Amino acid sequence: MGRRYEIGCAFDAAVKIEANGRRTVMTSDFVAQLKKINYEWSCREANNWIEMSVSTFRDVSKAEGENRTFMLFNPNGGR
Repeated sequence: MGRRYEIGCAFDAAVKIEANGRRTVMTSDFVAQLKKINYEWSCREANNWIEMSVSTFRDVSKAEGENRTFMLFNPNGGR
């Protein structure tokens, strides 16, 4: 089991910066980063963590399901 503070680091590592500067993170990328630090989370657990711990990203998913896409909507804020 990883350390609790490493969850935020895994989230940061999962964030993708597109050519236009938009920052997004997909649940599957976040879960993959968590596995690298020995956290075995489901997509549902990862989504719950994002919703509760990261106030600057909102859900912009176009499809139903647990593999969601979140986008930064406050470029001046952190977590």
